[in-house]
Amino acid sequence: QVQLVESGGGLVQAGGSLRLSCAASESIFSFNAMGWYRQVPGKQRELVASITSGGSRNYADSVRGRFTISRDNAKNTVYLQMNSLKPEDTAVYYCNVPRLTGTVAGKWGQGTQVTVSS
Repeated sequence: QVQLVESGGGLVQAGGSLRLSCAASESIFSFNAMGWYRQVPGKQRELVASITSGGSRNYADSVRGRFTISRDNAKNTVYLQMNSLKPEDTAVYYCNVPRLTGTVAGKWGQGTQVTVSS
């Protein structure tokens, strides 16, 4: 089971930007898709962005136009560029390998905390 390590979170003011990174323990080349999720206390983890092996991207309505997901297969790394951040983006962000069934193929990491102040 692939292991994932997220980094790049922090405290930022509303309107600011952050770039998250996710390093995988094995090659991500063979994965059909990679995704970024986020979770706030008391709520379910939600998928906010995904990218297929062919480069097709999908975003949750709440982040479309502000977040950009990318992947570097040579570095086994997935990125999430977050611009125009809002307080409601505050959450712990995780990456994983989404399956069509709605489950994930990787082991959940510790995540990286993103806090957006108003």
